[in-house]
Order: sequence, then C-alpha cells, then structure tokens
Amino acid sequence: MAITQVLNVPEKATVLVIGGGPGGSYAATVLAREGLDVVLLEASKFPRYHVGEGMLPSMRLFLRFIDLEDEFHNHGFMHKPGACFKLNQGYRMTYTDFSSLGPSATTWNVIRSESDDMMLRNASRQGVKVFEETRVGSILFQDGNTASRPIAATWANKTGQSGTIHFDWLVDASGRAGLMSTKYLNNRQFREGLRNIAVWGYWRNVKINQAGTKRSNAPWFEAMSDELGWAWLIPLHDGTTSIGIVMHQNVSNKKKADYPGGRPSLTEHYLEQIQLLPGVLDLVGDEGKLVEGTVKSSTDYSYHASTYSGDHFRVLGDAAAFVDPFFASGVHIAMTGALSAATSICASMKGQVKEAQAQKWHNAKVGICHTRFLIVVLSAYKQMQNQRHAILSDVNDDNFDSVFSMFRPVIQGFADTTPELTDSKLDGMIDFCINMFERTKEEEHISVAKRVQPDLLSIHGPVIGEKELDNVVGSDDVEAKRVLTRINALKILKNDVSPAGFSAEAVDGYIVNFKRGELGLVRAE
Repeated sequence: MAITQVLNVPEKATVLVIGGGPGGSYAATVLAREGLDVVLLEASKFPRYHVGEGMLPSMRLFLRFIDLEDEFHNHGFMHKPGACFKLNQGYRMTYTDFSSLGPSATTWNVIRSESDDMMLRNASRQGVKVFEETRVGSILFQDGNTASRPIAATWANKTGQSGTIHFDWLVDASGRAGLMSTKYLNNRQFREGLRNIAVWGYWRNVKINQAGTKRSNAPWFEAMSDELGWAWLIPLHDGTTSIGIVMHQNVSNKKKADYPGGRPSLTEHYLEQIQLLPGVLDLVGDEGKLVEGTVKSSTDYSYHASTYSGDHFRVLGDAAAFVDPFFASGVHIAMTGALSAATSICASMKGQVKEAQAQKWHNAKVGICHTRFLIVVLSAYKQMQNQRHAILSDVNDDNFDSVFSMFRPVIQGFADTTPELTDSKLDGMIDFCINMFERTKEEEHISVAKRVQPDLLSIHGPVIGEKELDNVVGSDDVEAKRVLTRINALKILKNDVSPAGFSAEAVDGYIVNFKRGELGLVRAE
C-alpha cells in the first residue's frame, strides 16, 4: 500500500521523528494516535534491506497496541515458537519455549524489508506525515546553543528539494548514525569487550530445525568450536535461511591474517568459520546452498550513552544504544524506547510530570531495558567463551542497580545493600543469569509441575533464594531445583515479555497509563 503523503515537507510540526525503522515508525504511530501532528523523515526508500530477522515475544503485543498484529499474523512470516541455544559444544542444547509465557507469546522470524515497510505504511495510515528519501542534515537549537532545546531541522530529498522544519518535540530514531548522540551530545560510549563484527549470508535448502515437533523452525544459536564466536541460523518465509557469525573484531582480523594463501575474500572467510559450527553444518547438510552474492558484513559494536533525552527531545533504538545481536533483542529495545519516548512526551505535554522528570523517566526506562539484555548477553558470552570477568566499565551502574535490586537477596544475601557497582555484583548477576541457559528437558518441566506450586513455574512469579528453594522442593530434588533455578534466572526479563511491563514495573515512581487518548504517566500505588 502506498504512503499517503503531503507533497512538501511542512514548515512546522508538533513532533518531528527522524528515521522510519521500527522504533521511529512505532513512536510516530503512537503519538499520532494520541492526536498529535507528527512528521517522519526517512532517508531511504522503503522497502529497504535490513538484517536482524529474529523477533521476541513482546513484538506481537507491541503491534497489538497499534492495531497491526493481525496484519503481521496474516502476512505469512515464519512462526517462531522459541529458540535453541548450544553455548558449549560439550553439552546438549537449551530450548527456550516462548509459548510457556502465554498463548500470545509466540512470535515470528521476519524479512525486515517487509516488516519494517508494513510498520511505516501503518504509521502513514494512522495519520503520520511520512517523507521517504528525505535526509535530515542538521539540527538547529534555541539561541544557537547545542546545549539548549532543539527547535528545527534542515532536510534535503532525492529530487533536490531542501528546507527547514520547526518542531516542538524531536524524536531521534536515526539508527546507528545517531544524529543527536554522535553529532551534538558526543556521549556515545563503546564497549570494548563487545566490539564485534558480524558476517552473514542467505542459504537455500537448509533443513528445518526440530522438524516434526512443536519446536519446528525455531532459530538455532551455536557457539563456535574454537570458543571465539557464535552463529545464528534463522529460517525465513521466502524459503531462505539467514546464517550469521559474530566474533570480536580482533579475532576476525587475526583469522583473516592467518588464512592460508593470503587474505581471504569475505565469502571465503565466512565459509571457513561455518566449518567450526557442527550444528549449523548438520542443518545445512548436503542440500544446503549459499545464495550467490548474499554474503555481507557489518560492525556490531556494542555501545550506550550517558543520556537518551534532553529538553523536548528523546533518543531511541540504535540511535540510543546497541547491545549485541545475540538473543535478537534489537527490535524489542527499539520498541521499548519508542513507547517510552511517546509516553514521556505525552506526560510532559499534559503536565502530568515536569519535563525534567519525563526525561529522567525515559532515560531510566531505556537504560534498564538495555542493561537487562546486556547482562543476558554477557552471561551467554561467559558460557560460550569461558570469560572469567565482565568489564566493569561496560555497564552503567545506575541502570544496573535497578535491574539488580530484585535479585540482590538471592545472589548475595541481605547484607550488601551498597549502591556502588562492583566486580562481585556484576559477576554474581552474570553467574546467576547463566542459569537461564540450563539444559533442562520438556519432560522435566512437566514432571516438576506436578509437585510444585504453579506460580513457581511462572516467569512472573517471585524470585526465590537457594534456602527457600530447598524448603519448597527439598535439597535432594535435583530435577526440581534445576528447573526452578532456570525459571528463576529468566525472571530478569519478566517485564520485557510484553508492553504490559510498562504498567507493572514502576520507574522513578511512575507507571504508564495505556488507554488510547490518555497515554501518559501516573503515580504507582
């Protein structure tokens, strides 16, 4: 469906959104549904290619909030029932069953050119004025001071037209370019331990993972046998399979330098690494064929920033921060940031909170979500690469403490209540979260369910300590302890399985009012 578009970019808008990816289109849609005048400027022409095909269970419910779930469901995207992880070649795989989170918790593997286009077209249908092939060049600030409030942006489009648009509010969803963070705030900070490179390609005739079971078509994530990287394998509805490899930039450079006969082509390098993935090779089998010309590479550097907002502006998605492709958290974090930006703008506009408080709330919401997935990623890397310690400087201590607080009694007892982030706190949290990859079997979960309270098997149940666990199931019930310990660790993500977490989890004393037309912040009871 074509975008209904005004002929020229207007001179004024209530909200300007830069970028039409998932975060930008979602924020724009939510704000337009609240009755605001929203203009979205996108540099590319959609549909456009983008990697990152795996979605999390929250996607379905985010889409439901903007009346787009049914369109996604009926489009034919590959059903994603869960995900398989083999983080150590010496052990069996782990399976995460999304359906255990509820009947609406399964999701999809998507072709991003199609899914992102659907979201942008929906934004237009909902009243957003969308302009494609229109690039923002610079931001203008009040009194010409970049530390002041942004008030306008210059733009130019493919036809040679250019101009300036004034706005009351700015949403920067400009992707990794991160216009506000990199050009004006200069506050982007890279994580050296996750300065990774990804190389990937698309294959045909790859075998179906877990064929003939309810896990059929679940993506496969596997540690390389040399413990220097990992791979994803994601089946798509057009018959292709996305297979990618992630490793640290230094490792990638060394492998290329050590390649027999001189520096390899990108495809040669890619195929050499595939040989270190027994599970991927088994699924590729004899029939799997790499589609010629599809191998691509990109930096997957992990980064964050000191702030994700300012006076009348919000930053979200990859423009704000990026964790890692592991666990397919990118779109979820973008959607979280988008809903947070829209909510905090509405709350400030309606006088529910002062603008400074709205900024603080958005910073915390984005930072906490980002930090949760960072801890999950660091836990996986520790298991895959036997890394002994995470790098303390790679974690924001304010956000970490918000994530850590509910687990403090379980991890280190009640004695340590100091706010400072320490090596022992970080290592303890990572070691605790490694349990989410515990290799439990479905039949073990069924067996344990017959002898424990149902709330103990729910991700939304209370976090329980080791002594309490012994009291509940007995110290000799090894099977139950393994199952419940895994579920205990998964609770780090309990407020990230759906947008409902916005109204269930208070941030700085506020939760979200989700009613359309009344979106904003209310005091938590």
